[in-house]
Amino acid sequence: MFIQPWDASLDAAEWQTWITEGHDFGILSVNGLAGHAPATVPTHFTRDGNDLLIHLARPNPVWQALEHDPNVTFTVIGDYAFIPGPWRAKPGTPPTDSVPTSYYAAVQFIGQAHIVDGPEAKAELLRRQMAHFQPDGDHAAIAVDRPPYGRMLSGIRGLRLEVTDVRAKFKYDDHKPVEHRTAVAGNLAARGQGLDEPTARQQLRRLDRIGPFKP
Repeated sequence: MFIQPWDASLDAAEWQTWITEGHDFGILSVNGLAGHAPATVPTHFTRDGNDLLIHLARPNPVWQALEHDPNVTFTVIGDYAFIPGPWRAKPGTPPTDSVPTSYYAAVQFIGQAHIVDGPEAKAELLRRQMAHFQPDGDHAAIAVDRPPYGRMLSGIRGLRLEVTDVRAKFKYDDHKPVEHRTAVAGNLAARGQGLDEPTARQQLRRLDRIGPFKP
């Protein structure tokens, strides 16, 4: 992922907060076997310290590729919107001559995937995931010897992604003048389609922290 200086995460807390705010679904990318395209799997994940926890169905074809090469990338994308060219026109420039762009936030976790196959280890992984996704505890006990989860454990395999690097990008025209960014955020709020509103919030949040961009 290419990151311009003005698109970079301002600090680790920025991307960590963004992930914690509900961005817990992404794409697992695995190097393909010889002669095959890379394998990609959309899935929820949970953070456990610096690691990511994932579970997938045992028949998933990704396992063979993972056993061949455990080096993976997990990508999370959100708060994205298409920005029409006229919104980016400089003063005195014909609006139709301006170039459109995309706004988005993206975090990539790079690391090694460790397969979790022991029944109790998988049960513990699921317990950690459920503590995140159903924190009220409104689910049956996840135990090797108790239904319904006990009998289902053989049908899944777990993954613990040991993260060695994180790349975070917040692409919201932060190198443009303050007035330009404020106007675009207003246009996004007025259009109100798809993820326009959270995209506008991200742009204004970054504007508050950065102000005029200084290389």
